[in-house]
Amino acid sequence: MLVSDFDFVLPEELIALHPAEPRDSARLLLVDPVAGLSDLHIPDLLTLLRAGDVLVVNDTRVLPAELHGSRIRGEFRANISFNLHKRVDATQWKAFARPAKKLAVGDVLELGNGQADALTARVASKGETGEVTLQFDLAGAALDEAIKSHGAMPLPPYIGLKRGLEERDKVDYQTVYAAEDGAVAAPTAGLHFTEQLLQKIAGMGVSIERVTLHVGAGTFLPMKVDDTEDHVMHAEWGEIDAATVARINAARAAGGRVVAVGTTSLRLLESAARATGTLAPFCGDTDIFITPGYKFAAVDLLMTNFHLPKSTLFMLVSAFAGFDVMKAAYAHAIRDGYRFYSYGDSSLLIRAT
Repeated sequence: MLVSDFDFVLPEELIALHPAEPRDSARLLLVDPVAGLSDLHIPDLLTLLRAGDVLVVNDTRVLPAELHGSRIRGEFRANISFNLHKRVDATQWKAFARPAKKLAVGDVLELGNGQADALTARVASKGETGEVTLQFDLAGAALDEAIKSHGAMPLPPYIGLKRGLEERDKVDYQTVYAAEDGAVAAPTAGLHFTEQLLQKIAGMGVSIERVTLHVGAGTFLPMKVDDTEDHVMHAEWGEIDAATVARINAARAAGGRVVAVGTTSLRLLESAARATGTLAPFCGDTDIFITPGYKFAAVDLLMTNFHLPKSTLFMLVSAFAGFDVMKAAYAHAIRDGYRFYSYGDSSLLIRAT
């Protein structure tokens, strides 16, 4: 399909710059390919879910992956900043540099805005579109702690270009169940859940299962091709362990529905799915790219926020609930003033059959 098929006009004022307060007061658009659209709110999940269902959440934790500092060549320094987007190994991260043209392989970097215990790295390699690989002096957990100490929360560009980082973003841009360090963007559908709402859902007999997919900054990169078949999807690391797989398979075999919270959870579940619809344990990178025509094997319902025009995520939801259905749903959401993107409202999609 043409990328332009997934375009739409979104008024600037509908881009949410802060989340709803409290988290679970946001709106929820129910999208049923058969019954149509229903305007609800997040707590209405308590009437939409049923005993035996499985709610699958992504427990990745966002690292403060925006780093500022200096490139050092002898006695000369130049200001530089990075957005880490994918861990390579214990000591290396891929990152987008600004300005990348100032960098060369081998350059020494001091990151931390002049703090005495600055984080030191060097440029190990350069790629295209401003991407570099950074080799840090620290490794593993020590490196993670240093990044947390020196980094800032990496707000999406459609928020960061409109306002500065605020102290509240450290909490707002993190799910209440975040546990596994590694993401550089939040799994934003999960931002709507509070501990109290999750307790009520569990009390209904809905099992809540955790998987991990470390969301990369590549999720915000614009598509640079005209046809979806020519797009190369960014890879992200994820894991579903054997015990979680067994519980989800058992619940589905007993008639329960698998409800993915966010496109990240869905992409990981579909990456781990066999043709039969059952899951197998998964650990590694996935670059699954879902467009209309894809045959879903593992997910029955999808909770997700509203996505950018011509984005891979709008393509995914169009594949899930139907292209015409989602075009109509987004047109309705725009007319009715739903708030879009990471801090915006949400939707619950029923899979088209």
